[in-house]
Amino acid sequence: MPQASEIAWLIPVFPLIGAVFSGLGLICANKKINNSREIVSISLLSFVGVSAVISYKTLIEQINGYQSVEKLFVWASAGDFTIPMGFVLDPLGSVMLTLVTTITLLVMIYSHGYMAHDKGYVRFFTYLALFSSSMMGLIISPNLLEIYVFWELVGMCSYLLVGFWYDRDGAANAAQKAFVVNRVGDFGLLLGILGLFWATKSFDFNEIALGVSQSVSENSLPVWAALLLCFLVFLGPMAKSAQFPLHVWLPDAMEGPTPISALIHAATMVAAGIFLVARLQPLYSLFPSIQFIIALVGTITCFLGASIALTQMDLKKGLAYSTVSQLGYMMLAMGCGAPVAGIFHLITHACFKAMLFLGSGSVIHAMEEVVGHQPVLAQDMRLMGGLRKKMPFTSTTFLIGCVAISGIPPLAGFWSKDEILGNAFISFPAFWFVGFLTAGMTAFYMFRLYFLTFEGDFRGGNKELQKELLLASEIDMEDEHEEEHGSLHESPWSMTFPLVFLAVPSVIIGFMGFPWDSKFANLLDPEEALIAIESFELKEFLPLAIASVFIASIGITIAYQAYFAKKINLSILFAQRFPSVNKFLSNKWYLDDINEKLFVKGSRKLAKEVLEVDSKVVDGVVNLTGLVTLGSGEGLKYFETGRAQFYALIVFGGVILLVAIFGFQSPQVT
Repeated sequence: MPQASEIAWLIPVFPLIGAVFSGLGLICANKKINNSREIVSISLLSFVGVSAVISYKTLIEQINGYQSVEKLFVWASAGDFTIPMGFVLDPLGSVMLTLVTTITLLVMIYSHGYMAHDKGYVRFFTYLALFSSSMMGLIISPNLLEIYVFWELVGMCSYLLVGFWYDRDGAANAAQKAFVVNRVGDFGLLLGILGLFWATKSFDFNEIALGVSQSVSENSLPVWAALLLCFLVFLGPMAKSAQFPLHVWLPDAMEGPTPISALIHAATMVAAGIFLVARLQPLYSLFPSIQFIIALVGTITCFLGASIALTQMDLKKGLAYSTVSQLGYMMLAMGCGAPVAGIFHLITHACFKAMLFLGSGSVIHAMEEVVGHQPVLAQDMRLMGGLRKKMPFTSTTFLIGCVAISGIPPLAGFWSKDEILGNAFISFPAFWFVGFLTAGMTAFYMFRLYFLTFEGDFRGGNKELQKELLLASEIDMEDEHEEEHGSLHESPWSMTFPLVFLAVPSVIIGFMGFPWDSKFANLLDPEEALIAIESFELKEFLPLAIASVFIASIGITIAYQAYFAKKINLSILFAQRFPSVNKFLSNKWYLDDINEKLFVKGSRKLAKEVLEVDSKVVDGVVNLTGLVTLGSGEGLKYFETGRAQFYALIVFGGVILLVAIFGFQSPQVT
């Protein structure tokens, strides 16, 4: 029997086969396939399940010390020029494949309950399978060219899923926004890939790094050109992983179904950018200035996401800005030259963030039974409260997620986030300080979410508040049902099982990354793990760890006093005292407004001016050419009489004219 690593190429193939068959069924026999929704969902689950089994086996093989596998074939060739394709399976790939297949399986199980009454149930599962297949293909890609193919497939699937409810204006606009913003980053990525190939004649990660290093040392490639190419490639991860200023698409992507929010934020699209930067570490490590830029972008993103999350009242958007902030931490780790720390936080974050998003979906599912199927009401925390007693599984797992992401030991988030902050403290102390403050903000806004949602009294029956929220959103109250639909209750097992399952790794997976004996680092990079063990000093670790826990505890305490004990009124203490700051954060740093004015309206104005040039200049030249041709044709037709005497007369006249011209120009004889 072949090793699982030898057949790793089958991992993305199985979900793809399922997506193709169900997609063809929707095209050829739409009604029949939609009526067989359970058969389709079980089939697609089985295909992803097979991929998950192979992924688990590859991970076990890598843990047991099996060699990495790389299989290539010539996809295209012309003379000495060849483009290889194939797959590579190494420790990083096996860890990522295990993560993606696990989260996808849980999201599919969850979706069976969440999307049960949706008419697009089968289409949704088809998109899910295609999405996961694209991400799996990206992970096992052995070079930049193949990665780019799957990179675009991931972007296409995210567009389809964010805009799944395309009949809603919000979803359609969010899908377009995600598509356009990612095209900006992807264009830079494409230019960077082509430039690196021009400089090194290779798409392979290690060969590119060696080629650039050699070219720079030989002065055949200017340093500024190498830096530019590195930055262009980095634009792709900036957009995919929602880094400032290309982060604006991610919060709007919450318009899609909640299971998609969990999948995008935990294991697929946003993870792709971090994964690519990790793959390109051999290249980026050559240029400290590029690593500084990566760390700077990550630090700004981390602080920006947390600061905006402080004022969000939409449950899903609060979690979305939390993801933006955590992605900033991961990118900060990459800039500090600590890819293992960044990937470790990616893994731990995927577990508790998927659980938090699925938990928010469970809450929204329950709220819709009370306030109706209007996202403005069902997702607003001002209408929630007191859900802990009605939804014990959801509330308990959500609390675990809040503790984990806040960095409270011994849960997973503490070990991964502290490893990043430790590396930042050594590499960029100023960036560490920003990350340190952000840790306190994270704890505050996450427990703010928890207390507003699950503690206190239920506020969903407040009709006046409902009218106020709908009015602010320019939605008519008449469009909503005046009577309550039912009472709050826990979600079905298909939705609570993934929450309980994800709670386990959210608690214990951090134990794989003890700084004094990191099993995770030993798997991904044994040399780095050995160096970390030898250089570990408890007297250096404890002060940073204690400080991190201390500031997180302060954030939790303030949230408790303000939103549970009601002893602090933050509206008076902060919002009224600093209205400009509060408005700045509420308006998301005005970045959406700036983009609207500069790029949306600016591009429309430019398009109108181009249209004017096209209609008056280009069309004018074309029309003038036509008129000249028409006029000359009309004039010349009178010379085409068919009479030889007339033609002879014209020739004779032409000769006389030529003699006169040349005679006039000839010099006078003296």
